[in-house]
Amino acid sequence: MKVIDFFLTIIILFFVWPLLILIAVLIELTSRGPVIFSQKRIGKNGKVFTMYKFRTMYVGADRDQEKYRYLNEVGHPVFKIKNDPRFVGIGKFLAHTGLDELPQLFNVLAGDMSLVGPRPLPVEERKRLPVWQREREKVLPGITSAWVVNGRHELAFKEWMKSDLAYVQNHNFFVDCQILGNTFFMIIKLLYQKSLISNY
Repeated sequence: MKVIDFFLTIIILFFVWPLLILIAVLIELTSRGPVIFSQKRIGKNGKVFTMYKFRTMYVGADRDQEKYRYLNEVGHPVFKIKNDPRFVGIGKFLAHTGLDELPQLFNVLAGDMSLVGPRPLPVEERKRLPVWQREREKVLPGITSAWVVNGRHELAFKEWMKSDLAYVQNHNFFVDCQILGNTFFMIIKLLYQKSLISNY
């Protein structure tokens, strides 16, 4: 799968590099701070690596988690808010369409991530997982996953973990292709919905 991931990622980058540049320019124009947000995450077999995203929030937003803990929609130990008050510029649009994850294509090229797999957790959040949930680390983390295409914020944390563990036990080339296909159509649908909203 690593070889397939590598060549698929090269193909994807060939088509999306103009979009990467456009997003980078828009972030630079609409908010202060670096274009890329980097964070230590837990990968395969507990390996720590640096994951990249387009920055969607103000600089230092991670230090304000406790301030907005009461808005958390996923539950302990993960912190996620769909309409996070820390979004700036085009950050909300990027986060809601998943385009903020595009820089992780370079994580795939580096061998730290796969196109499909359980989403990698921040180091501090992973420390709070019970041992049975760490089974999700038997495979490379992914840019997209069954959790992403099946609801993200709508799923409770335990359902998210069960989805990841089911993937670890049953994943194969065809499952990955199905998740990638569903992700592509999900992004197109979200972009269409956002364009309709912006017209009103």
